[in-house]
Parts: sequence; C-alpha cells; structure tokens
Amino acid sequence: MGSGKDGLNGTSHGSGELAAEAAEYPPPQAILELCASCVRFVGTRYKVALDYTPETLPILDQYVRDARADVSDRPETLELIASAVGAYLGEVMRQSYGAFWFAEGAHEAWRLYFVHVYLACNPLGMAYEALTLADAEGWHSHFEVDPADGDAVAARLGALPDVEQEAFALPTTRFEALTVVHDTLRDLMRAQNTADVEFGPDDYR
Repeated sequence: MGSGKDGLNGTSHGSGELAAEAAEYPPPQAILELCASCVRFVGTRYKVALDYTPETLPILDQYVRDARADVSDRPETLELIASAVGAYLGEVMRQSYGAFWFAEGAHEAWRLYFVHVYLACNPLGMAYEALTLADAEGWHSHFEVDPADGDAVAARLGALPDVEQEAFALPTTRFEALTVVHDTLRDLMRAQNTADVEFGPDDYR
C-alpha cells in the first residue's frame, strides 16, 4: 500500500456514485469466477441464491460454519473455499462502499482498496481466518489505514462490545467492522474538509 495521505492527496470528484465506480473499477475476471463458485456452493447446499447484498451475509456465515467440517475432513479444499467466500465478501464490501480490486499473483497479495476513504484489506484472508479460526499470517486480513488515522479507528473499534473469536471471524461481523472503520474515516475526512477526496489506484502504490 502507499505511504499514506500526506503524499497521496487523492482526486476530488465530488461525492461520486457507486454505480459509476462499479463501471470504472469492475471486478477482475478472477474475482468474478471465485464469486460464481461461492454462489454455486451456497446455492447447492441451501437452495438460496446470493445476490451481493449485505443481507445475504448471514447465509454466508452459516456456509462458513458448515464448511469448517468440510475443510477439516479435506484440508486441500481450504484455499478454494476461502478464496470463493473471500471474493464474495469483498464484492459485497465493494458494491456497498465503493472500492476496487488488486487481484494479481498469489491470493495473499490480493487487496480491496476503497475509493472514499484511505483503506485496504484482503477479504480472502478474512475468509481464511473464518474457516480456520486461526490468524492468517501474511494475508493482510486486517483493515489497513493511514497511520495518522490509526488511533481514531482503534478507539472506535475498541468501544464496540467484545465478541468471541468465532463470531468475530464471520463475514457478517467483518462487514459490520468495515462499516465502523469506513464511517470513522469519513468522519475524520469531514472534519478535515476533505470529504470530497476520492482515492484511486495511484494512491495505493
């Protein structure tokens, strides 16, 4: 990720429309294929069609819970399932808040970069942790923010009620945490009169 907002001022485009961002930064083919796998996995198991809205994430939570047994019995399926679940979770995040993917090389290096705040994460790493209930070393599953914003974000997250590791790792909880982080960063930008700044690929290099 880039060195932070001090040297990366973003581009001022007004508030921006998520539909326009979706057209400007469409998901890579690799993400589309993994999402299609996730939709197929969940549809086969529960006869429910995922539609990329946050309301579908509790269904994904249940799939993750059930898939843990599958992964335990067949460890070789972990990467495929984690990648499919993570890609779908990332697409829900992207479509809800405005972001774009870096999806090249090993899955550990993939990132979701946000447009309206300086924020990055790897949803595939989040899914890996949800399935294994262990830290995904090197997967960057945590939210990465500008160091200048770190204390404010940590304080806001620290004020939330404690949850068990199993619950924290689930897609729904990760999305809720994203909402808190994103809202916190937007509040900081408004206070700094930079709410119209948007971040693009050059800002994250």
